[in-house]
Amino acid sequence: MPVATKFSKETYLYWYELMQLIRQFELTAEEKYKMDGKIRGFFHAYVGQEAIAAGCMTATRAEDLFITAYRDHGLALAKGMSADSCMAELYGKATGCAKGKGGSMHFFGKKENFYGGHGIVGAQIGTGAGLAFAEKYRGTDNVVLCFFGDGAARQGILHETFNLAMLWKLPVIFICENNNYAMGTSIERTSNVIDIYKLADAYEMPADQLDGMSSETVHEGVSRAVKRAREGNGPTLLEIKTYRYKGHSISDPQKYRTKEEVDEYKDRDPISLVKATILQENFATEADLKAIDDRIDAVVAQSVKFAEESPWPNDDEVLKDVYVDQNYPFIVD
Repeated sequence: MPVATKFSKETYLYWYELMQLIRQFELTAEEKYKMDGKIRGFFHAYVGQEAIAAGCMTATRAEDLFITAYRDHGLALAKGMSADSCMAELYGKATGCAKGKGGSMHFFGKKENFYGGHGIVGAQIGTGAGLAFAEKYRGTDNVVLCFFGDGAARQGILHETFNLAMLWKLPVIFICENNNYAMGTSIERTSNVIDIYKLADAYEMPADQLDGMSSETVHEGVSRAVKRAREGNGPTLLEIKTYRYKGHSISDPQKYRTKEEVDEYKDRDPISLVKATILQENFATEADLKAIDDRIDAVVAQSVKFAEESPWPNDDEVLKDVYVDQNYPFIVD
């Protein structure tokens, strides 16, 4: 049973609406993928992990930068990217956030300070530290939240990046969204270190392990790390224990886990917990929450309409937005 907390009515209602937006967007997109065939390619849903996005948003500022892996839809929406541009990107349309050329794994929103969406496992860890280096170089007090999954914790780039991030005291918070399975393999089968936050010990990096089903706990843990980073005290590793209700991707048969395991986590559903607290504290009525749900349904339905009515990219787009350095000495015509 939820207990009274120090968070405001406005915070709880913000969390509820944001998490509902992420949940309904993902479920609708999955339907368009499976039933209608309108969305193709890879698709990695964020369903079940919404409390992380919610807590991170209230613990940061709009100027702070987010970068993540390929399970990126939820964080993109949290940072303020429109449902229209995100759904259009899933459809591969020209009005998508990456002009229809990135798809599910490569959402990008520069004005929202959302730097992807990266398909190579662990690639965003080094890039996230690079973004933090740039902020420090410019003299801002902005921080970077760099998200990765438990599978990426076994990538060499993580260790190289941790070393330099600590050496240079970069304003970056490394967030491992540990949903128990790297694709379909549990961490117990792939790592001698089960508690991922302990990897920080080798670099004398502050670290913590948080309950990722609780927006409150995420907010508090991220706030502590953000404060350290803004004060110039360098990075933090946060292992946020969460759970994805869906498979690794849309084609995952999920034979590596039981229905009972999934149901156990659904009993601690982050949206249900926030809703219960809102009602218990009389922050809103069932009718008020139903009005939020209806508004979210309309936003998501509009995003589908927008995507379906949007044009495909022109053929000449295929060679645009490709980086070329004409002075690179090894280019052969």
